[in-house]
Parts: sequence; structure tokens; C-alpha cells
Amino acid sequence: MTSTVIYLGDLSTEATHLASGNRLITDAPLDNQGKGAAFSPTDLFASSLASCALTIMGIAANTHHINLSGARADVTKIMSAAPPRAVARIEVAFHFNRSYSDKERAILEHAARTCPVSLSVNCEVALSFSWL
Repeated sequence: MTSTVIYLGDLSTEATHLASGNRLITDAPLDNQGKGAAFSPTDLFASSLASCALTIMGIAANTHHINLSGARADVTKIMSAAPPRAVARIEVAFHFNRSYSDKERAILEHAARTCPVSLSVNCEVALSFSWL
């Protein structure tokens, strides 16, 4: 088992990662009856793409002796306009505080595009990566 999730009421949940004991709270977004007091489940979904991409980029960077420290990803989640409610698009803008050679950039971009979350996202969700 990976985690347990408890419904707290008022459209909030608490998830506990069983291996570490770390906890996180979710809340429904303002546009869907929530308070927007924490990440929504769909915020976590979108953010997990960036987190996974940066993690796999980090593994590739370690393997190829590329300094990735300070890299950042800005995430924009776009919901579908028509029902049913679903994530329609996730935009991830990667920011680096250094320049990379064409080879290093290709390694990092390939790592991001082939991270497990990216490969697991439904093909109906548009993914957009930009490299700044």
C-alpha cells in the first residue's frame, strides 16, 4: 500500500504517505464548491507531472554530470470548459539558472517527456512543456 486518504469533511482530505508518514491536505477549488485552502486533487495531478519530470531530469543529470540545481517548473492547469469536469491541459514551464549545451538540453528534455507521470497521463490531456 502507498498511502491512506481520509475524508475530513467540507470537501477536504488528508493523505498519509505510509513509508514516510508525510501528510498532505487537499481542498476542493473555489470554482468547484471548495475553499481553495490547499492543493485540489487536480492541482496535485498537474503538479505531479512537473515534480516527476524534475525528478527524472535529476536522475539523468546525475548520470550525465549535468548541474540541475536551482531548476524550477511553473505549472498551469487548465480545466475543460464543458462537462464532465476534467483536466484538459497541463502547461509546464521549466526555468534553469544556467545554460546547457544542445546535448545536455536534449538529455533533460527527453527525461522530462518520458517521466512515468508524463507517460501515464491520458492522451486526452494536452501536455505542453517549455524550456526557459
